[in-house]
Amino acid sequence: MPRPKSTVALEDVHWGALKTLFPYLLEFRRAVLLALLCLVGAKLASVGLPFILKHIVDDLDSAGGAAAAIALPLGLLLAYGAVRLSSVLFGELRDTIFGRVTERAQRRIGLEVFQHLHRLDLDFHLNRRTGGLSRDIERGISGIGFLMRFMVFNIVPTLLEIGMVAVLLWWNYSALFALLVLGAVVVYIGFSVVATEWRTRFVRELNEAESRSSSRSVDSLLNYETVKYFGNEAYEAGHYDVELGQWEQARRKNRLSLFGLNAGQALIIAIAMTAAMVLAAVRVTGGQMTIGDFVLINAFMMQIFIPLNFLGFVYREMKGSLANIEKMFSLLEVKPAVEDAPGAPELRVTEGRIEFDDVHFGYRPDREILGGITFTVQPRQKLAIVGASGAGKSTLFKLLFRFYDTTGGRILVDGQDIRTVSQESLRRAIGVVPQDTVLFNQSLLENVRYGRVDATDAEVMAAIRHAQLAGFVQQLPEGAHTLVGERGLKLSGGERQRVAIARALLKHPPIMVFDEATSSLDSHSERGILEALRQVAREQTTLVIAHRLSTVVDADTILVLDEGRIVEQGSHARLLAQDGHYAALWRLQQEERGRAEIDAVQEMSSQERED
Repeated sequence: MPRPKSTVALEDVHWGALKTLFPYLLEFRRAVLLALLCLVGAKLASVGLPFILKHIVDDLDSAGGAAAAIALPLGLLLAYGAVRLSSVLFGELRDTIFGRVTERAQRRIGLEVFQHLHRLDLDFHLNRRTGGLSRDIERGISGIGFLMRFMVFNIVPTLLEIGMVAVLLWWNYSALFALLVLGAVVVYIGFSVVATEWRTRFVRELNEAESRSSSRSVDSLLNYETVKYFGNEAYEAGHYDVELGQWEQARRKNRLSLFGLNAGQALIIAIAMTAAMVLAAVRVTGGQMTIGDFVLINAFMMQIFIPLNFLGFVYREMKGSLANIEKMFSLLEVKPAVEDAPGAPELRVTEGRIEFDDVHFGYRPDREILGGITFTVQPRQKLAIVGASGAGKSTLFKLLFRFYDTTGGRILVDGQDIRTVSQESLRRAIGVVPQDTVLFNQSLLENVRYGRVDATDAEVMAAIRHAQLAGFVQQLPEGAHTLVGERGLKLSGGERQRVAIARALLKHPPIMVFDEATSSLDSHSERGILEALRQVAREQTTLVIAHRLSTVVDADTILVLDEGRIVEQGSHARLLAQDGHYAALWRLQQEERGRAEIDAVQEMSSQERED
């Protein structure tokens, strides 16, 4: 089902980010307070430096003898060094102390986004692009760190320092200096805001281009084998180059707009500093100010405009960070289509009875996949669902596992509507062997242990033996500790499927679902695994979705689906006697199997003749 696009405005993201910061600031009250004290100490030291410098220059200028020239400024010089060192040390201490708060905020928010993504429904994840999503999250978390560090402890202190300097200039010299400083600051900030707002769209375009190129590369590399099968390396490289070309253009626009912003800021600073120095020089030549005052004015102007220039950088980067976290915050606003009811209790499985009661469902409102499905799986019985591709077999499993909610009817487990219980308890009660098994890039042992993460090594190895994997594991160079590769690509399809079966056996839940669980196995392995599954099924309710009818002949009940409806049901023998859909499928598969065996015999005979 298509989702509406996010309508989060940049300003909304800004205030949302600020609100997000407060809980983390309150969590470390002492650290924040200590960092604030260091901040105050650093700012007092930085404001005091020009006055010390003024007295040093005036003493040197007015000293009459060599002894006075050495003795009098020495103390001031030592004080100057001490104050400058304390200013730097206080700043470093502030950043170090507050760094813990920043890192904890990044950790908490990153975890919140990660957990939220896992709460979202299957439809969201089927439509997402992994590479772009990971870049959005990475940039968003970095943006949060930037806001925490610079907005809280740089923007406000810099503005306070500018205010203090303006007051001191007014008090000690002239209102002209204060007005010059304040006017330059206002023009600088106004220009920075307007220019930064103008170039924010270029930052957003660059981010989108980076996400698209990253998504394209990740998608292509994840499907490495498919690319090789069809020899489409050049095709993939061409598409990737198109994305990189768009990234290059976006990067160029971003760089040129940054040049315009930096050039405008530098012009404002140069004009303001030149005007202040001209005014101070005129007053020195007129005897109204000393050489030390001239140096003080110069130091103050540099001290103001260096952090002011940094303030422009901070605001520019802050707007870039807000553009970066825009998508991450919009992710947090996406609501799962499948949610637990408020106060949903846990599912209590006493027998394992499954009931589908007049179930209707469609992935889209205009196309119904299942139309009025009704059946019951009795406790510790095996029910098989068969039918042609696209009949809706796997959809039944997705509804039972509550990847989607039914659009009509209900599904009951031991009389409890699965929409009224928690999803976590429902999924804990169901073991699944999916048709397409994707493994983590970890050891084979840890991939099997994923079925029950607290299982011992002995329990994992027992599950491996039941899944007919023991012989394969013994052949591996590092045994069960061998890495299986990205998505398990170092293993064959049959081996990955046996890992999935071992996972389900290790979990040992009251309900088991097998979705084409033996489709990738050879006949010998299939017989061994089917026997193991039969033993397990005696203690569990089993739902089998199968294409190969020979794997479900022992089922207590077989349902035949056709175009989303049950057209036949009964045991294997009874369905054959009815000579309907099931019997036709059976005869077709037997014929195909016979032809395959004849082809295999003929191929062996031809090889023997050639030898």
